[in-house]
Amino acid sequence: MITRRRALQSIAGAAVLSATTTAFAQPQPRKPPRLKVGDTVGLVEPSWSSGDRFDIALAAETVRAMGLVPKIGRHVGERYGFLAGRDEQRAADLNAMYADPSVRAIFALRGGSGAARILPMLDWRTIRANPKLLIGYSDITALHMAIAARAGTPTLHAPMLTVGSAWGKLSWNAFRALAFEGATPTYVNPLGNEDRLVQRSGRIRTFRPGKASGRLLGGNLTVLTALVGTPYLPDFDGAILFLEDVDEGPYRVDRMMTQLALSGILGRVAGVVFGQCTGCNQGGSLLGGFTVSEVLEHHLTPLRIPAFEGALLGHIPDQWSFPIGIRAEIDASAGTIRMLEPTVA
Repeated sequence: MITRRRALQSIAGAAVLSATTTAFAQPQPRKPPRLKVGDTVGLVEPSWSSGDRFDIALAAETVRAMGLVPKIGRHVGERYGFLAGRDEQRAADLNAMYADPSVRAIFALRGGSGAARILPMLDWRTIRANPKLLIGYSDITALHMAIAARAGTPTLHAPMLTVGSAWGKLSWNAFRALAFEGATPTYVNPLGNEDRLVQRSGRIRTFRPGKASGRLLGGNLTVLTALVGTPYLPDFDGAILFLEDVDEGPYRVDRMMTQLALSGILGRVAGVVFGQCTGCNQGGSLLGGFTVSEVLEHHLTPLRIPAFEGALLGHIPDQWSFPIGIRAEIDASAGTIRMLEPTVA
């Protein structure tokens, strides 16, 4: 009876998973081409507007400094409320970049909110047929997750070209290694050079020690949890889940982590890396509540899988590039992330 009950529970769980992750079988991954000097790359605004024409010009200048040639989307610079143009316009720019054979990769100028609104308008047949690196983070998590689910093509959770990203030496070297060189680097936080006996900047907090390997999947916690129950989330079985966020109170982080737990996602991953939650504590335990680290400990320690906090990932000026869909190994004791395969072909 127990065996039969467990079998029925497994069948029911599989049915729920099928309904809430992908609308069809998981696609076979195709890697995008590596970038080389002189390549043309598309610039799009899937979410909020980047600002004025001077901000867009600086973004194009950043691309040229990388040795690449910017191609600005037709509707970049449009505004519709808080969005960078109507949904149809933003989707059309992204579709056009994937369909254009001269475009080798696609940069999102900024995040914000609204990328999920265009997911039903994207030409998934064309996206699957033309694997290209999509580069960005924050609200671009909606596109990263949808592409992982619908196309299987690796993308890069990496700095933006405008708001909040500095493209300093750390960010540029990490991006170049993955996108241009096809390298398989190991990330370890550089410690600061503070005048104190024990360094604090760059430190990690280990919730559960050990090593784990699997596909890197994740991004912004708020955006990812908003996709739960839709056909735009990939299969998280055995994945390394990475997360970050900004300006969310600890109780909100708790609510979202609870949603990931109740939806079954936390129970299926092999390991967890939480990057930075910038501006999230807002007084924390000093106000009688939990800190974000305490909230994460509540949710991650009982999983009995390797998990740590503090990776250079999130709304910070300089951050690593995380290849979504690529196999990696984490060491939660050392706070390292090692890529096990190239991101590009």
